[in-house]
Amino acid sequence: MLNTSIQNFKKKSLKERFLFVIGMLVFIAYFILGLIFIFWKSMPIAMEPIYRISFGVLLIVYSFVRFFRIFNLNNE
Repeated sequence: MLNTSIQNFKKKSLKERFLFVIGMLVFIAYFILGLIFIFWKSMPIAMEPIYRISFGVLLIVYSFVRFFRIFNLNNE
């Protein structure tokens, strides 16, 4: 399965591969931003801890939604 994924990736145009890489970078950025909101206790933004953790979880969930959308578009 991994071998076919690599072959499918190589068959994509340069534009499609570039958009895939950008999409993965945005996924990683949202995921890391969510972790920052959850674990950074002394943030410069004044938020209650429950709202800060909720927002971090929301960002992580959104990053996975983006990841699965990119993954499904890549398989087509």
